[in-house]
Parts: sequence; C-alpha cells; structure tokens
Amino acid sequence: MTEQKIKWGIMGAGNISRKFASDLVQSENAELVAVASKTEGKATAFASEFSIERTYADYAAFVQDQDIEIVYIGTLHTQHKDCALQCLRAGKAVLCEKPFTMDAEEAEELIQVARENNTFLMEAMWTRYLPAIVQAKKWLEEGKIGEVRMLTANFGFDVGWSPNSRLLDKKLGGGAMLDAGIYPISFASFVFGQQPTEIKSSAHIGETGVDEHFSALFEYPDGKTAMLNSGVRLNLANDAFIYGTEGYIRLPNFLFGDGAFLHQSGSEVVEFQDDRKLQGYIFEAEEAMRCLRAGKLESSIMPLEETYDIMKTMDALRKQWGLEYS
Repeated sequence: MTEQKIKWGIMGAGNISRKFASDLVQSENAELVAVASKTEGKATAFASEFSIERTYADYAAFVQDQDIEIVYIGTLHTQHKDCALQCLRAGKAVLCEKPFTMDAEEAEELIQVARENNTFLMEAMWTRYLPAIVQAKKWLEEGKIGEVRMLTANFGFDVGWSPNSRLLDKKLGGGAMLDAGIYPISFASFVFGQQPTEIKSSAHIGETGVDEHFSALFEYPDGKTAMLNSGVRLNLANDAFIYGTEGYIRLPNFLFGDGAFLHQSGSEVVEFQDDRKLQGYIFEAEEAMRCLRAGKLESSIMPLEETYDIMKTMDALRKQWGLEYS
C-alpha cells in the first residue's frame, strides 16, 4: 500500500521555485496543487508549465486553501519572513528557501511562531541532502579521515555589472552573503557541528553597497579552522575540502557536485559518484515529507536552532563589514 501523497503549494513563481517544482513533480510522494504569485501572469504561466490546478494572486487567499499541507517559499529574500508567518499562522507546514530570513532576529520570530502553532518549519538548505555530501558526512562519522582539523569551501559566480539587478540591490538583500556565502557557511556548520568561536573576515563592498565578495576565517576550539570564500562578481573554483588527521575528502563543485573523493593516508582514493537524474531539490522535499509523516515539527538534519545560529554567524560577519540591509 502506497502512502497518500502530501499536497504542496508554492509561494513565488520565479526561477528558484521553478527549479524546485521541476524536481517535486517527479516525486511519487508529492502532489503540487497550488501556486501563488503577486506578479500578474506569473502564477498562471507557472501552473500551466507544471499542470497545477489552482493559482492565486493573493497570498492571504492562498494560505487558506484547505488542500495545501506544506508550502515551499521561493519569494524574494525580503519577503521570506512575512510569507512564512502567513503560512504558519494558517497552520501550513513550511519549507522556506535560503536565506531563511534577512537576519537572526527575523529567524527567531519565525521559529517562535512555528513552535507556538505546533507547525513544521524547515530551512531549504538543499545541499545537505545531496548524495555526495551525505556520503562525505558518513565518512566523517565513520572516522575515515580521523579528527577533522580544517575545512575550505568556496562558492562564487560573476553576475556581471547590472546595478539594478536583485543580486546587487541592497534593498532586496543582494550581495554575496545571502545568495552565495550562506552555502559554505552552512557547510562549515554541518561539518563541525558548531559555530566558530572567533571570526576574522574581509569583504569588498561595491558601488551599490553590497558585499561583492568576501573571505572569512572561522576558528573553533582546539585549533580547528574553516576558510570560506564567496562572491557574486567573481568566478570561483567552487570546491570544498575537509582535512583530517588521517586524510581528506574532496568535493569538487560541492554545491552542485555529483561526486565525493576520500583520500586516506596509504590507501587508494575511494570515489563516490551520484547518478541522479534530477537537479537535487527533491531530496530536501523528501526530508520535509518524511518529517510530516512522522509528526515532527523540524528536521534533525537542518534543525531550527542551527538555522538560527548560522544566521547569527552571518550577522556577525556583516557587522564586521558595517553592512546593514535597508
């Protein structure tokens, strides 16, 4: 007997929602029943593309749709908090695209409301569920490279000079931090299981007032470190390395990568290859659905307290740069 499909709604009909939906409709466990967008025509076009039954131009009406069990929020960064609040107060479970919110204060508010309403809430940090990263985490837990001492992770791309684009618009939370830097920062948290005790960083603030690229050195107890680089006006080699006392793990193009390589002292390299056909957003959706079926209010893989702590770390970085969002 197959389990009843969980019914999804999507808020926001932009590029990230399209990527998520293209994976979700391939799941045997999910049914995409509604989409909402405040931009005229976007919801209709999105619904046509993915054969979605209902469209909404009004978020208040959308969250009252009784069929929707869980909502994926793929709106602009600055809208995440308000969209999530509407859903949670209407009793809808929420999978909120990264960045979860604009800062730690907003994250704390969302978490509090979710707990007051006994409603599931999870940050959509899709990379945590990619098979190559899951395999790397398994190698770490098995002690394959001994004690982890150092991590390097980079993610950056060149959006080009377009001062009116969202990625360079300070009012919309543009810049490297929320769009790109959050990935290596969250990855460091995933590997070390804690936030840094000391942070040293440097950022280049561009003409539009956003961080176009930055570098950060995270220090942890016992001399452990993470070196992270990110940018939106700079193409980087988007690889991650985890170094331990008995070897290291290489994750080429770690954000999208389909491989993980285990290098142990005195042994041949062990290679893991992911042969997935989908982009990879399906894995976070399946985790959210597993949690709902189990009656959980949060994921143990991306717990709310860690989401909040990561946001505090990003706030600390921005404070060092004197960067405040409008």
